[in-house]
Amino acid sequence: MRALLSVSDKTNLVDFARALGARGYELVSTGGTARALAEAGLTVTAVSTVTGFPEMMDGRVKTLHPAVHGGILARRDRPDDLRAIEAQGIGLIDVVVVNLYPFARAAADPGTSVEALIEEIDIGGPTLLRAAAKNFRHVAVVVDPADYRETMEQLNRPGGLSVAYRLSLACKAFAHTRTYDDTITGALSSVEVSDGSFSRGVPPAEPLVPDTLALNVVRQRSLRYGENPHQTAAMYADGTVGFGGARVVQGKELSYTNLLDLDAAARLMLEFEEPAAVVVKHMNPCGVATAASLSEAYVTAREVDPLSAFGGIVGLNRPVDRDTATAITSTFIEAVVAPDADPEARAVFSTKKNLRLVLADWTSAASDLRPAREVRSILGAIIVQEYDRVTEAVSPWGGNADGPGPELRVVTSRHPTEEEWAALRLAWRVCAHVKSNAVVFAAADRLAAIGAGQTSRVDAVKVATMKATTNLTGTAAASDAFFPFRDGLDAIAAAGATAVAQPGGSVRDEEVIGAANEHGIAMVFTGRRHFRH
Repeated sequence: MRALLSVSDKTNLVDFARALGARGYELVSTGGTARALAEAGLTVTAVSTVTGFPEMMDGRVKTLHPAVHGGILARRDRPDDLRAIEAQGIGLIDVVVVNLYPFARAAADPGTSVEALIEEIDIGGPTLLRAAAKNFRHVAVVVDPADYRETMEQLNRPGGLSVAYRLSLACKAFAHTRTYDDTITGALSSVEVSDGSFSRGVPPAEPLVPDTLALNVVRQRSLRYGENPHQTAAMYADGTVGFGGARVVQGKELSYTNLLDLDAAARLMLEFEEPAAVVVKHMNPCGVATAASLSEAYVTAREVDPLSAFGGIVGLNRPVDRDTATAITSTFIEAVVAPDADPEARAVFSTKKNLRLVLADWTSAASDLRPAREVRSILGAIIVQEYDRVTEAVSPWGGNADGPGPELRVVTSRHPTEEEWAALRLAWRVCAHVKSNAVVFAAADRLAAIGAGQTSRVDAVKVATMKATTNLTGTAAASDAFFPFRDGLDAIAAAGATAVAQPGGSVRDEEVIGAANEHGIAMVFTGRRHFRH
């Protein structure tokens, strides 16, 4: 048995190759992949040994040879195929492990010249993938490091890899090459030619709502189940950023709902520059706080609603340290998402075997990871919208000599104090990530109470006050949409808030402003609502 390995992404490669070698596979490899395996102490056969030809032209030609592709494409159930490769001294190749040159990364760098960009176009890799995927009945093709573990589990089965699993790997390989070719097409379409020389132009921006919507995504992983255990589910991605490149360091496999909650936590964390923590339950934050240290932020966030925090999802916007991990593991938490975790923190988390630790680094990316568009399915159709950005909540927000900023308008007789401005900003950022109708109460550094997903704004206030674990006197409140009547504002005043942020725009704005003045509340119109359905 032989396995051919030639990868750009070497994540978990050595462990996978070692497992293949332990099962009797001869490891055949190329260039940098062969060196990485050899340096790890594995025995590797160079592709040039198999083909009888050296790698040529700086690696442009190395696997394009009948000795390689004959071994991949031979149909094991066709005696004539087997006789043909035997006559040429060609051995079978049973597993192909390939992922392609990082063309997308090179294309994203405007400093990459056209000549350098062209050199990143993989030729042999896609050919290997297509050959192995075509012959999936007999050959396993693995393009994604995330599939290494399941592939080994399949190989350990009495009958080896199932045909269904081989087919799923083949589909993933074809999707990978399709996306790769689409990326190349998009990059080269912007190349400008002048007097025989090439230069890179600016590629045309794709419309947010194009006439034809093409989704080039591949299955990253199968999920434990969907929203309920009887529903199958999987996660797809078109790259390795955000959750597309997330690592599940420990714990059970993720479910559909786990990912939705983890995403809700990460989205909210993107609103904060200072150390912050959020606890999420059913896609709604039930605790949010900022502090000088991550551990203090987490404990404060948890105590906003400790009952709801039990079994929740924790989001952090800094690498996790030991103190934070210790605080998290002191109660039952389903999962944690953070940019990273240091070795001491991982050791603490390892004492809770079922806790899922997900590392998805959105903090060190060169560009904002928030998507331009969001896509959802409805019965018989797909709907698309622009990602909702809380741009009016940039810092500083009020409480400074320049005033509240161009998008905000104080509409009451009393202006917010500096502390109220800080609380309003936190409340407004959180409110945009709460299921509508939503009203939240906050102090300058923490969420105080939340009323989520109600059918009236008054009910949202009632739910928030009912769930509050502290006195809401002196807090600031935020409403994700305008108050259609003054009763919502009256309820906020009765709860103890002294300042409120809301979009404004109701036909009864003057009535609501009058109510705020009666209660001595400082009210700010943001000019934009943030429904979240």
